[in-house]
Amino acid sequence: MKKAFVVVLAVLMVFNMAACGSAAKKYSQGVDDAQVVVGNSAATSGPYAPVGVPFLAGIEAYMEMVNAEGGIDGRKIVFNHITDDEFDPAKGKAALANLVEDEKVFAIVGHFGTPVVAATVEDLKEYGIPAVYFATGIGQLYADNAKTNAEGYNIFPVQPIYITEGRIMVAYAAGKFNAKKIGIIYTNDDAGVNLYHGATAQIEETSGLEAVAAQVTAGTADVSAAVTTMKNAGVDFVIVASIQGTMPTIVKELAAQSVNKDCITTYVNEALAMSEAVVNDIKGKFDVYTLGWVEYADKAALDLYVKWAPERYAMNIYAQTGWIAGHFFCEGLRRLKDKDITWEAYMEALENGGPIKNPFGGVIDYANGKRRGTQEMHLSKAVPVSEQWPSGWELVFPLASVDSLLSK
Repeated sequence: MKKAFVVVLAVLMVFNMAACGSAAKKYSQGVDDAQVVVGNSAATSGPYAPVGVPFLAGIEAYMEMVNAEGGIDGRKIVFNHITDDEFDPAKGKAALANLVEDEKVFAIVGHFGTPVVAATVEDLKEYGIPAVYFATGIGQLYADNAKTNAEGYNIFPVQPIYITEGRIMVAYAAGKFNAKKIGIIYTNDDAGVNLYHGATAQIEETSGLEAVAAQVTAGTADVSAAVTTMKNAGVDFVIVASIQGTMPTIVKELAAQSVNKDCITTYVNEALAMSEAVVNDIKGKFDVYTLGWVEYADKAALDLYVKWAPERYAMNIYAQTGWIAGHFFCEGLRRLKDKDITWEAYMEALENGGPIKNPFGGVIDYANGKRRGTQEMHLSKAVPVSEQWPSGWELVFPLASVDSLLSK
């Protein structure tokens, strides 16, 4: 009932301002002639603070740049980071209610962390407030044809969603490695299950492909049965749908059982520790690839970020993703120049205004209810650490979409 009241109040504010003749403009909550107020909560203490703190700094840096240039259509952007939610779902829910109902922000920008997002995504839909960028890839954010807020119309993900990533993995397997029978070893957690769903959906939609799947428990030390399934089926490519610690366990067992087929895994595993964990085991047998979504091909975009970001975060990936979050929100607002600034108008601008370019990556198209997150990802290969590849990953193919990879 309280959420419904907030939505009704926001609508009444629009019509009341119009009736008062405020330059014939209609505004939703959080907007007036001088400013647009947005907000979020994030973990700024505890084990996730090294992610949350720079992420917020990146958002703040982007808003500072916009405001230094005079704002957008004469309005400054006020970013209200209301609280440290400590990555706790209950605290995240309370923070969201405070932001929408008490602080009356116009939009949520950079909704942070898997447990908090999972606990609040239905609240966001019920409120109907625009929500731009989520620091997670959970499947609840995915939609293919959202027409109502209940279906996720007001949800605008940017970061990769595991379902979409699973589809792109299949497109790389078929389009670049000529795979026909694709093995999928997936963990029973959110990441593994959603990668599996995306991969199998794409296999079903792509002519000539076959899936062989096996589930393992996240964090298990024994994946031998799943690998034996791949070996007996004679797969010609393997998707390792697992994050962090379980991925090396799967890859090592593939090597131990001589299932010497190239593998692909999620962007979450594109880290030095993951490469170092497998490169010696796979040497001379097969290659392990990972997807990625952040790149620095546009030097001007990187230079702009470095100019405004705190010096200590000049090459911090979490701060850069915060910058991306700020960019996507502001791109929607720029499309409303000289127009009403309401929730409905803002969401329509993101939906129908054309694809939005990621300053550090590809484009995202929200048209026709697509809420898929990042739709273009590049491919990197695990390699021994060297001066040229200090991360342990070598870029081997640039950003590509499902359609471009599968086109003949």
